[in-house]
Amino acid sequence: MFKAIFTNSFGILFSRILGFIRDLLTASTLGASIYSDIFFIAFKLPNLFRRIFAEGAFTQVFIPAFARASKKAVFSANIFLIFLSIILIITLLVNLLPGIFTKAIAVGFSDETIEIASPYVAINFWYLPFIFAMTFLSGMLQYKNHFATTAFATALLNISLIVALLLAQEENDAIIVYYMSFGVVIGGLLQLLVHILAIQKMGLMKIAFGGFKYLKVKSKLIQKETSKFKKEFFPAMWGNSTAQVSAFLDTFLASFLLTGSISYLYYANRIFQLPLALFAIATSIALFPKVSRYLKNNDETHALANLKKAFWFLAYLLTFSTLGGIILSREITWLLFEHGAFDAHDTQNTSQVLMMYLIGLIPFGLQKLLVLWLYAKQMQLSAAKIATASLITYTAFALALISPMGVSGLALASTVGGVVSFILTVRVFGLKNFFDIIRSKNLIYLLISSTVFIFLLLVFKNFIQAYI
Repeated sequence: MFKAIFTNSFGILFSRILGFIRDLLTASTLGASIYSDIFFIAFKLPNLFRRIFAEGAFTQVFIPAFARASKKAVFSANIFLIFLSIILIITLLVNLLPGIFTKAIAVGFSDETIEIASPYVAINFWYLPFIFAMTFLSGMLQYKNHFATTAFATALLNISLIVALLLAQEENDAIIVYYMSFGVVIGGLLQLLVHILAIQKMGLMKIAFGGFKYLKVKSKLIQKETSKFKKEFFPAMWGNSTAQVSAFLDTFLASFLLTGSISYLYYANRIFQLPLALFAIATSIALFPKVSRYLKNNDETHALANLKKAFWFLAYLLTFSTLGGIILSREITWLLFEHGAFDAHDTQNTSQVLMMYLIGLIPFGLQKLLVLWLYAKQMQLSAAKIATASLITYTAFALALISPMGVSGLALASTVGGVVSFILTVRVFGLKNFFDIIRSKNLIYLLISSTVFIFLLLVFKNFIQAYI
């Protein structure tokens, strides 16, 4: 298990380092301006659909369904065609009516800004079909306990964007965003190509693509399995997409605030997502196939034992990340982004937003781990109900806090929604199971080590204040 976690973590770390280089170049080139806001809007829309259709929900339903399928090749081919068809239709609609979709995500933008942003939204959306096809192949690789390709492939998007930014350095802001938009699409294509190569190397070509040949003849044999997949997918899709819907609402509400607010949310969230992806998501991805197999064989004892190890591993890492991030939020933002067009005022605003996000890092991260239990036990409907309660909480707090706190209030509302999600997930997971996990000497060790860590951070902060 830990080998898979470290593989995922290292791959994500490599990608995130490149991502920060990309963000540093973006901040230095565009700053927190109308064009940076426009690019983040253009990239957010395909990312929203990617996370709804292509990542969490699809993988969490596909892996257990693929494991149960009697005709794996035919089943996977059928599922692939259904989802790719839906995604291509959405992509074509966005390209035919980009202004409508842009307006939907950034209502606060003026008509002139919507007109400028629309072509970028249309280009960026072609990233979605490539990334769905990649996720489909990734699910098969994860089923075979191969995580490295997917973990490292995410770096290709960042490399593509870095190259685009370097090539466009001498251009004006409008042309730079065009370069970045095409860089997004090329990055998606590269990610798909490396997954095809990995499928070939693992000897999975027959399962991945052989089913298309027999789909017409054998489609009746997998009708029941396909129906069950669809029934499980839609609650899972909603359960996984509420975080993205809240991010969508973040952007929607931030578009009514001062210019740069969308960028402050983006830059702060990029820092917040590093420990979340590096530790919580990497651990969840590695643990899910193993827990699914144990529960499929009615072996809850071993499933819980693996979950307990991962829980404490994650609790330590997320606690230290939270403390370090909050205490050094300004210093981290200054180090990463305060260059070129990104000034001290932008650093101050971004660091305030970052602190609000980081308050929720521990509940967000641990919830991602515990919710695996629900998906592995095919409790997608329960997960969807939890996600709905979290989204309603976020929306209520976002509307209440945006006026007194501005863009920081949106980040704090997201944190409150994450706390509610964690509490409700623990309730469904089982209070007995949860207390069996936390009833451990690890809790005392965590409190002691956290106290020492806070002291060291404050000493370090005072030392580096002289250089900022």
